Amino acid sequence: MDVKLLSKTEEKMSFLLKDSTPIIANTLRRYIVEHVPTLAIEEVEFKKNNSLLYDTMIAHRLGLIPIKTDLKSYNLPKIVSGKEIRDATSQVEFSLESSSVGMVYSGKLKFKDPAVKPMSDNFPIVKLLKGQNIQCSGQAVMGRGIDHAKWAPAHVWYTYEPEITINNDSPKLEEFKEKYPRIIFDEKGRIDKNKINTPQLIDAVAGVCDTIIKVAYNPNNFVFYVESFGQLDSKEIVLTALSIFDAQLDNFLDALKSAS
Repeated sequence: MDVKLLSKTEEKMSFLLKDSTPIIANTLRRYIVEHVPTLAIEEVEFKKNNSLLYDTMIAHRLGLIPIKTDLKSYNLPKIVSGKEIRDATSQVEFSLESSSVGMVYSGKLKFKDPAVKPMSDNFPIVKLLKGQNIQCSGQAVMGRGIDHAKWAPAHVWYTYEPEITINNDSPKLEEFKEKYPRIIFDEKGRIDKNKINTPQLIDAVAGVCDTIIKVAYNPNNFVFYVESFGQLDSKEIVLTALSIFDAQLDNFLDALKSAS
């Protein structure tokens, strides 16, 4: 098994997982989505709300706002005798107050820890009319996507690695040229394989004419795409998922040795 980084920014990354199986690929995908912990608003107490939205609707919107998370400072709540125990390392208090006419945005959220903040200040929460106001507070708690989607750190998907064959000398090129995206052609009007570099472009050219562009897929190689929702850096998400998976495998091995 081998991994090759294809592209990376703070929000997105893609990598090639080589010589693997669909079982391993899907396990990695699920660990990224379901097991990497993040902060999300879990409890909301309303003191005032005479807006057009019910308390529960606003609480739901608050819960879906991605919150920047520092995994060095915050951890999942501990489970003691089957009960969840929270402390300052697993939750942080927040407050929201506004009486201004217009839309209340996530930038109005105030957290007790100044390092904690929404991924963006521009998520709409509720629109207030003249004379309306909102005042609430509560807790943002560490959790996992396996328990609720609001804790999922990223959108992740993968495809088999495409193997693209180009024949610019095909006699059918002129006939089918208009059916291909213009972006894949170079200045000389020839198809440039390096420009067929996104899943959308690969889908657009596949099956149009196999004598010009043939797309096959390697069943042992997987191209992963990770798009962070903003709580964590894309690289940190993948490395954390692998670390959690590795730790759980070690625990399983220890339990198996003890049982035998």
